Amino acid sequence: MTSTSAPTSFHEAYDEVLAVDWPAGTTYSQVTTPYGTTRVNSCGPADAPPLVLLAGGGATSTVWYAQAAHLGRAHRVHAVDLIGDPGRSVAGERPIRTVEDLTSWLDGVLDGLGADRTALGGHSYGAWIALHYALYAPHRVSKLVLVDPTQCFAGFRPGYLLRALPMLIRPGAKRMRAFLKWETGGAALDPAWLRLRDAATGFPSARPVTGPRPAPEALGGLDVPTLILLAERSRAHDAARVAAEAARLLPRVTTATIPGATHHTLPLHRPTAGELNRRIEEFIG
Repeated sequence: MTSTSAPTSFHEAYDEVLAVDWPAGTTYSQVTTPYGTTRVNSCGPADAPPLVLLAGGGATSTVWYAQAAHLGRAHRVHAVDLIGDPGRSVAGERPIRTVEDLTSWLDGVLDGLGADRTALGGHSYGAWIALHYALYAPHRVSKLVLVDPTQCFAGFRPGYLLRALPMLIRPGAKRMRAFLKWETGGAALDPAWLRLRDAATGFPSARPVTGPRPAPEALGGLDVPTLILLAERSRAHDAARVAAEAARLLPRVTTATIPGATHHTLPLHRPTAGELNRRIEEFIG
């Protein structure tokens, strides 16, 4: 569970990413929900259509820095720290334990932002949450963007889970760096964000809410335009299988593959962010 007793180094690293990588004029808000206080980092014109972004597990909302300025030209971008995950959100007395809790929490976040209807995006675990929310409240989601979504249309590769297991059993910055180097093929990641990711390995956190993939019949009834952007070299899952299953199950879906990208170079790796940003911008309008 996130806590105000988190190490100062984490907060310093978090602020460094915002200061170095996010556009000038970025603001933040603390949104009160029944599950605690949620930190939201925002940029773009205050009166522009909203775009709410959910990060992958452990990445924090700051990970969207390579999208913030670009997508913030025509949208009010709101990047959310997940409650229970490393970040500046603070869990309350009511814990998030189920998918229903997650969707209720996000309802409260959107209410606090004044976003009755929004474009909604997520990466990895954040995409899993975004998809569940769209199934729960399709009337509040104008467009849905899923970036290399995990556990939505196909399972993880066994090799990915085997590589991740030691890091989950005994978290540590060294193990996290080795895992990222393996999955990204040694891609050069942003130094400020890597320092934050190092600090996040020691951050108090709650067990993430997980569950089965959404039921095929539920996905078949989702009447929300959906864009799925897949990493060509993702080691997390078989991107071609994800695309095929999504095309089979979703009635209003567009899929595209980001050349050269891996699961963990999205969304933060600047060499691949240009294509990612272009695809998202064209889709959400």
